Amino acid sequence: MRLFPLRVRVTLSGVLAATAVWLCLATSAGAADSAVILMYHRFGEDAFPSTNIRLEQLDAHIAELSSGPYTVMSVPDILAAIREGRALPDRTVGITIDDGFRSVYTEAFPRFRRAGFPFTVFLSTNPVDREFRDFMTWDKVRELRDAGVTIGGHTTAHLHMAANSAERNLADIETSNARYIAELGARPTLFAYPFGEASVRVQRLIQDSGYTSAFGQHSGVLDASSDPFYMPRFALNEAFGDMKRFRLVANALPIAHSDMTPSNPTLRQNPPIFGFTRAETAAEINGLACYAADQGQVRVEEIGPRIEVRMNGPFQAGRARINCTGLGRDGRWHWLGMLYYVPRP
Repeated sequence: MRLFPLRVRVTLSGVLAATAVWLCLATSAGAADSAVILMYHRFGEDAFPSTNIRLEQLDAHIAELSSGPYTVMSVPDILAAIREGRALPDRTVGITIDDGFRSVYTEAFPRFRRAGFPFTVFLSTNPVDREFRDFMTWDKVRELRDAGVTIGGHTTAHLHMAANSAERNLADIETSNARYIAELGARPTLFAYPFGEASVRVQRLIQDSGYTSAFGQHSGVLDASSDPFYMPRFALNEAFGDMKRFRLVANALPIAHSDMTPSNPTLRQNPPIFGFTRAETAAEINGLACYAADQGQVRVEEIGPRIEVRMNGPFQAGRARINCTGLGRDGRWHWLGMLYYVPRP
């Protein structure tokens, strides 16, 4: 029995943080070609603040999505609409959860079910197989699946895929796919890279393994210009889960683009020569600014539709983020981000 409707439409007015001023938003259900995808991990597990969302924060997020001008849709439906060029409701939101911690079942599942919100869980299989106490069991995963929750791939051992060999990555994906089939009767079609780390070679492996789409962990709004095998999500945790930020990202719009460089999520040149070309249809943005991890605001050069961003110096080894944002004439933020894996020298 499916407990989640495919779509949930909410039509009451909401508010948005834009700069430091709260702007009232219209409640009309306009058409859009983008969606905001949210990412959670743990719920009410205060010992892990970097991956946890406090329950009072989660309740506030659900209240906002239930009382504002949002449409919460399943991620597969969002991706199908974008892939097929069909319009989405304005302020469409998708919900994803990584790893498969027990609190997904005990805390998030009942709350999202009461709200009627569909969601996707990207599940690592090894902790479930080994019956780790802070992870769900296969019986609980099947209960979620039977209720309409989408189960996505997330490797066997939560690998740093960009830092591992092609052979190990392939073996891991083959093992996890076999476990999904054995326990759930099917291999997932959606995938999320552990830690958000990928490379062109890893992306090709995921595509060749039968997945149709894959998510990273970089901030940004999903639209047709997003790489289908490295799609953005807004990560939410205790530090970045307050209502001001939540409203800002839930109301964000994309920066439609092409020709992003470097296109490989694993850097071969550090610092990178980062840039992208804004689409002709991209909305006008006032004061586009870009920020780099541990560097703050970095220099932006606009050459017609081409945006070139110059770092202040090389990134440290590990994960490095770049975020470009600008305020549109409608008072909503437009957002494009990228996460790169920086190999150790």
